[in-house]
Amino acid sequence: MVDRAKVGNVVNVGTGLLDEFKAFVFRGNVVDLAVAFVIATAFKEVVDSMVADIIMPIIGIVGGAPNFSGNTFSINGSEFGWGNFVTKLLAFVIVAAVVYFLVVKPMNLVLTRLKISKETEDGTETVTQTTVKDTQ
Repeated sequence: MVDRAKVGNVVNVGTGLLDEFKAFVFRGNVVDLAVAFVIATAFKEVVDSMVADIIMPIIGIVGGAPNFSGNTFSINGSEFGWGNFVTKLLAFVIVAAVVYFLVVKPMNLVLTRLKISKETEDGTETVTQTTVKDTQ
């Protein structure tokens, strides 16, 4: 015969695990990470479109072709797609520049305006915070 007390404990343990899982999923940093992932995916589409539809045609005006993927060379029957590599490399450099100048640089500017500095006086540490309102 089955001992109902033991079965009840197993069900309670399962419920406890479910509660712990809910607490983990709804913790702030997990939700923040999910939101950041969705925003990054949307931002990637915008940057990819800018590279493909604006920057690469400008490169095509200067270089003759906006897409170098068709450029290859062969050695002993092996084909090397150097043009595809150059196209992907240019796209990476452009994406890195866009992220740097449109995200990292402005964020660093905001962080310097909200700079938190630590000053030591006679071995004690005091923390002062400068806000944007204080700098204007």
